[in-house]
Amino acid sequence: MKKSFDVAIIGGGINGSSIAYQLSKLGKKVVMIEKNHLACEASSAAAGMLAAQAEIEDDGPFFQLALKSQAMFSSLSNELFEITGIDIEFVRKGMIKIAETEEIAKEVRQQAAFQRLWDPEIEWLDSQSIRELEPSLSPDVAGGMFIPNDGHVQPAKLSSAYAKAAEQFGATILKNTEVFSFNYENDRVNGVKTTIGNIDCNQVVLATGAWASKLMRETGLDLSVYPVKGECFSVKTDIPIINRTIFSDKRCYLVPKRNGEILIGATQIDHTFDKRVTPSGIATLVERASQLVPQIKDAPWERVWAGLRPQTGDGLPYLGEHPLWKGLFIAAGHYRNGILLSPVTGMLMADLLDGRPDENLLSAFRIDRHKTWVH
Repeated sequence: MKKSFDVAIIGGGINGSSIAYQLSKLGKKVVMIEKNHLACEASSAAAGMLAAQAEIEDDGPFFQLALKSQAMFSSLSNELFEITGIDIEFVRKGMIKIAETEEIAKEVRQQAAFQRLWDPEIEWLDSQSIRELEPSLSPDVAGGMFIPNDGHVQPAKLSSAYAKAAEQFGATILKNTEVFSFNYENDRVNGVKTTIGNIDCNQVVLATGAWASKLMRETGLDLSVYPVKGECFSVKTDIPIINRTIFSDKRCYLVPKRNGEILIGATQIDHTFDKRVTPSGIATLVERASQLVPQIKDAPWERVWAGLRPQTGDGLPYLGEHPLWKGLFIAAGHYRNGILLSPVTGMLMADLLDGRPDENLLSAFRIDRHKTWVH
């Protein structure tokens, strides 16, 4: 294997793979290095929602970034299928953001009015109207915001498609290979030290999710990226219980997949790398999901799992170049929006490394926005 590349990407999750794909399309010689197997952490644990308008409630750079990325999925789905033959199972049947009580309904109605500025098809539905749309919903729900143009994908398939497409354009993928340090020359990072030896490159991208802070401390920078554990479970039925994603502000969501499985999540436990699933966590989810869709409690059990979302101190991802070391770039801290933001992350980072940064989109996500240094 050659050990000299234009770009080395550390991390084989969905955003690392998206960046590898976009850079490879530009003709860059790319190596993506993953310490385990591809998409083995948050990328494979996610439900695949593209919920820009349900989870982000205020206008600003993050919301605009999410909208831009969400709009890319239709063409991206076709593009990746043509290149790789992988169907990422992009489904756009809409999402309902549930209001469980009349008090919450006031807030959700206001959100619907705001969101119509970006999508005039979004509407508020009262309890009766929402159950005409999804008859399995509990009659106790007060109503909900219907987002007809929302959708979801299969994250593992999307990540695989990015990686395979990158390989089609010449990228090298190293699995079961860990990066434990950088190589430095003057004020630049010009390579990485790995378990199989040194790899030389002109640029390095760190895309290791909840683990990003570990390598960054070596460079004198504290990224404040930390893990948030989320436990999930699923049921599977021959006849669909629901046809659209159901999302609640109680932090419970139900995402129906093509194969009849409904993915239900997720708990939230900060600052832990322990991915073990607990009975109390799953019991809480079962109770919440059953309150929204009573048939869930009698549906056939399928599986349980947990993942680690990469959160940051201010809730915004880091996208940009290291403020001290040239040639070192970071794309991490996407929290609950890693799947949604993967298309735009790949595009923005590829353009940045190619010398064509979109400063308007990237400025809010600068690495040095907090200037937190390790002493």
